[in-house]
Amino acid sequence: MGLLQVIRNGLSATALVVAVSCFGAALTPSLMPRDPMVQAALAAVAASLGYEVAMLVRALWRYMEIPDIKGRFLWVWWATALLMSAGILVYSLSKAASWQNATRAAVDLPPLDTAAPFFIFAAGGLMFLGLWTGFRLAGVLRRFVARVLDRLVPQKVGVVLSIGLVGWFFWALIDGALIRSTLRAADASFEAADVLIEPDIAQPQDPSKTGSPASLVRWDEMGRWGRHFVASAPTIEEISEFQSGPVMEPLRVYVGRRSADTAEARADLALEELIRAGGFERSVLVVMVPVGTGWMDPGAHDTLDFMLAGDVATVSVQYSYLTSMLALLAHPDYGVAQSRALFDKIYDYWTGLPKDERPRFYVHGLSQGAFNSQATLPLFDMLGDPIQGAMWAGSPFFSRYWTEVRDQRNEGSPAWRPTFGNGSLVRVMDQYGGLDGDFRTWGPIRAVFLNYGSDPIVNFTFDSAVRPPAWLDQPRAPDVSDRLSWFPIVTMLQLALDSMFALDVPRFGHYYVAPDYIDAWAAVVEPEGWSTDRADQLKDIFSRRGPAF
Repeated sequence: MGLLQVIRNGLSATALVVAVSCFGAALTPSLMPRDPMVQAALAAVAASLGYEVAMLVRALWRYMEIPDIKGRFLWVWWATALLMSAGILVYSLSKAASWQNATRAAVDLPPLDTAAPFFIFAAGGLMFLGLWTGFRLAGVLRRFVARVLDRLVPQKVGVVLSIGLVGWFFWALIDGALIRSTLRAADASFEAADVLIEPDIAQPQDPSKTGSPASLVRWDEMGRWGRHFVASAPTIEEISEFQSGPVMEPLRVYVGRRSADTAEARADLALEELIRAGGFERSVLVVMVPVGTGWMDPGAHDTLDFMLAGDVATVSVQYSYLTSMLALLAHPDYGVAQSRALFDKIYDYWTGLPKDERPRFYVHGLSQGAFNSQATLPLFDMLGDPIQGAMWAGSPFFSRYWTEVRDQRNEGSPAWRPTFGNGSLVRVMDQYGGLDGDFRTWGPIRAVFLNYGSDPIVNFTFDSAVRPPAWLDQPRAPDVSDRLSWFPIVTMLQLALDSMFALDVPRFGHYYVAPDYIDAWAAVVEPEGWSTDRADQLKDIFSRRGPAF
């Protein structure tokens, strides 16, 4: 088949209209602001998928031998399609700035003068042509394989087999040669960065500190985020700025991935170090699950140290060197296995202590840490001797308990801030509130979900490709634009792309901040003498400290 024939077979007026419609839909408001290059890439991918879906429908149409448009009517349809496509493009590009500004207004960013429509059109068009060419080459390969198979099997069987074989070939090429090799390289790179000891972080000499010469955990095996976690704990002087009574230095235990070979061994080491340092002698104990790299948000643990006058022990174990997204792709079971091992070890020891002498027990996780914590918290198994609570921030859409609360929410409550049951066990908050309402008094276990309405990692669902997600219903979260509309497939792509830029704007998206952690922790641990004035005072302290990263 000649080049001209390949090009001619790959052209469709209907597919063009669908592609341009998808291109324009991709420019409409979403959860996170995007720069022109990102807008162009999203629009190109959406247009390409729309085009290929339309081509697939055309192929099925012809396979069923349904009459197609021919002759003069075909030329009329092409002329109409070109005019429609031009009109859709002009309208979409002219509205790009106002659509982008609707998203920016929802997350308190200043408006743009222009969204660079000519750049979006040029860059997006070039990317679309590249994708279109790739699909055509795949089609040529598929037809070649089908012709070879025609000699061995019936024609229709050969068509089906050729589709499967070519699809498998491209998947193996992408998954094996590209994705896996990239993940291996990334893992090695992140591990090398984790080994580095920052020159401004000195090894602690206090025997009670993890990583000190007296510690069971080697300083050089804790990883850079573990060393930072231990070394950056608030001092007695800092906490005394907020607390007028007795103050203690917070106790922090951290075990790096290189500290032991298995999840069980690292959990054993964390328990032994926690016992050695006197962690079970504090009033509050927190098992904190980090994100993929081992990092934990200071806005979460520093605020709790201030609230409790330092009378808190926090323990955590690293399970990966990669970022959360890469860790989930490369080894999704590592985080769950480590979280389960750590909780079980600490919980089993804690339940063996006298109830009137042991600390109150809480769990916490942010993002992937929230997912891992929820995946491994044995709620029913511990009802006979329960922990006191949990605070989870930015729970990914596939998190165990978050999905239960969201999907089984009380009638009339919004999906972005649902109420669940009578509120005595679970409450959901965002930066605008949610903890106060027509709730029963807290029970023996308190669980608080801190989720922002504009967080695409919380809101993403695969079925948003075929139906509007519930968080788009009215009323919407204050940080979600009323101009955001649902489009098949395109909305799912928008959310997926938004997830990659969810840390760009503090207090929106996936960027959780200390003032909101303060309200969440206060609801869970209920510090003695807590009040709105005390909360405002602590929020002011952390506002002066600035963002966590």
